[in-house]
Amino acid sequence: MAKSKIPDRSHICTEHANPASQSLDIMPVLQAVLLMNQEDQRAVAAVGAQSEAIARAVEMVSTAFARKGRLIYVGAGTSGRLGVLDAAECPPTFSTDPGMVVGVIAGGPTALTSSIENVEDDDTAGAAAVGNLAVGADDVVFGIAAGGTTPFVYGALEEARRRQGKTIFLVCTAREHVTIPVDLIIAVNTGPEVLTGSTRLKAGTATKLVLNTVTTLSMVRLGKVMGNTMVDLDAAKNSKLVDRGVRIIQEFTGVSRAQALELLFQAQGRVKRAIVMHHHHCDAAIADRLLAEAGGRLRAVLKVP
Repeated sequence: MAKSKIPDRSHICTEHANPASQSLDIMPVLQAVLLMNQEDQRAVAAVGAQSEAIARAVEMVSTAFARKGRLIYVGAGTSGRLGVLDAAECPPTFSTDPGMVVGVIAGGPTALTSSIENVEDDDTAGAAAVGNLAVGADDVVFGIAAGGTTPFVYGALEEARRRQGKTIFLVCTAREHVTIPVDLIIAVNTGPEVLTGSTRLKAGTATKLVLNTVTTLSMVRLGKVMGNTMVDLDAAKNSKLVDRGVRIIQEFTGVSRAQALELLFQAQGRVKRAIVMHHHHCDAAIADRLLAEAGGRLRAVLKVP
């Protein structure tokens, strides 16, 4: 990059030195552990301070899902990896199509396991990534950048707006540092890191908390949860999920473990389908129809207040 194009980021709080950790290299280990824990609590509190903005994000994303739109995370480095991680965890937890929540990281799949630092400066690559996904008006592009200045993310958000997609920008610095127009800013001001500039620490923790909240509660609003149970679980993946699925079926039906396992087998691993089959004494096709008529909401099919 040309010297003239290197921005001054000294005003970004994630680049500031933390006075509490200025003696980190000579600090007793226990004291250092306690310090990091105290700073992590600041990250949690900073997320809590953005509750209203996060709630708006949940509403935007769940509305997109209801319209068959997608949630598309875009980030570089740690921010990108966290977006990809959250996207990857949705299908096994909520039986979603892998294309419903998408994670885009600068540098592509290689950047998930290797540091490719220069790719975050390419705004045209960010725009191209959004273009390649054919983002439209029903989609939400969710940019993630701890310091709020990543060109790759800016390019993606600008292209999303050009395509009339909804835009959310999560940063871990002050709101005024964001210089791009978006529909919603979530500014989780986590402050200086214990290790100066290492945003995989508090900023990474805060980012994971926000993404957890947005996808979990969006799925709840879609009817993929009843009470606090992941009833839309696809249990055909491994023995742990089969065991969890069996226990959920037992909880909702009162049948024995052997009966629950048989129901799960007949439902091809789909827990919600199995519960409806038992409740209405029907086959999988009828269970699916009843769920479709109820917008996927198990509570409505079971007629539980």
